[in-house]
Amino acid sequence: MAERRDFGYIRKLPSGRYQATFVGPDLGRHKAPVTFEVKDAAVVWLRHEKRLIDDAAADDVPWVSPEERQEAKRRAQERVLFGDYAARWLTERRNSKGEPLRALTRKDYEQVLAKYLAPRFAKVPIDAITRADVRTWHAGLRTAPPRSRTKAYGLLRAIMNSAVDEELIAASPVHIRGAGAATTKRKVEPATPADLQVIADHMPERLRAAVAIAAWCALRYGELAELRRKDIDVVNRQIKLRRAVTFPPGGAVVGPPKSEAGVRDVAIPPHVWPIVEEHLAKHVRPGPNELLFPGEARGHMWHSVMNGYFSKARKAAGREDLRWHDLRHTGATLAAQVGATTAELQARLGHSTSVAAQLYQHAAKDRDRQIAERLSRLVDGS
Repeated sequence: MAERRDFGYIRKLPSGRYQATFVGPDLGRHKAPVTFEVKDAAVVWLRHEKRLIDDAAADDVPWVSPEERQEAKRRAQERVLFGDYAARWLTERRNSKGEPLRALTRKDYEQVLAKYLAPRFAKVPIDAITRADVRTWHAGLRTAPPRSRTKAYGLLRAIMNSAVDEELIAASPVHIRGAGAATTKRKVEPATPADLQVIADHMPERLRAAVAIAAWCALRYGELAELRRKDIDVVNRQIKLRRAVTFPPGGAVVGPPKSEAGVRDVAIPPHVWPIVEEHLAKHVRPGPNELLFPGEARGHMWHSVMNGYFSKARKAAGREDLRWHDLRHTGATLAAQVGATTAELQARLGHSTSVAAQLYQHAAKDRDRQIAERLSRLVDGS
């Protein structure tokens, strides 16, 4: 038999446990989601429910029944948190070939996730993230470096797009115009042929050819550091790029080039070929798998080690503004200046799209005034 109280009812069940119920503001009967071992526990539950009803009335807010609260809790437990989904996304992510992320790429993503995304979204259900949340988060990154800001936004967009594909959310909330494009504040002034010669002259003799190849053949550092004797086609005077090396924590990792377009044959300019020939003869051990530019332990030379030599050489050339990657930029710009088309630049540099190649053609347009002046010399006979 139920015991009536000032608020609610308590009934002892045949099992000896106690059941608590009450009539709510909606005039419906509501019962505790569990039964209680002792009567006092049922009393405490009813007092708690009475207080919730009184508080809702005092604050003039809708009252939520215990059943509705229980259902909301159940739904929340079933909802996928952004942090859990992002961790699974990193593990299961595949490139266009169906291959897992490369070690360096994954490490980069993990760092961006930990530093910029997790603090704000890790504990938030993925279907609860709104456009307003994304805008507020992005505005809070205004002090972060532009490139980091762009990478963080791009990673969030990629993760949420995957959530759409998996039907976890109806639409991605990541839509901020222009946020996916980084503004490059640093303007690169390409090295001149004279600059390149001075820089090469001030490098260790075994690394002089590295400057010439990086610049005149426009190679990425990972491509250059993985070059082996077998990659130099001495008959056609070409570099056959089939691999690249990355340097994630834990050691060097050799894999395919950055993109499918990175697999290419690059013609070596005639004035560079003697430098390559001499380097092969004097500094590369016999054997097809010997590295062209090994480190002290005969393994891959880390970028930081090469930069140590390069920083001194660029200073000697009065070009302390140059970075190693600017040698590739220099080679691309020089190729554009001698008339390489967008498609030719794209193929030579191993770009997947023409967008980056067009940037070098734009840089080459800066010489238009020099061209105009040379045209006038034809009239002057000079």
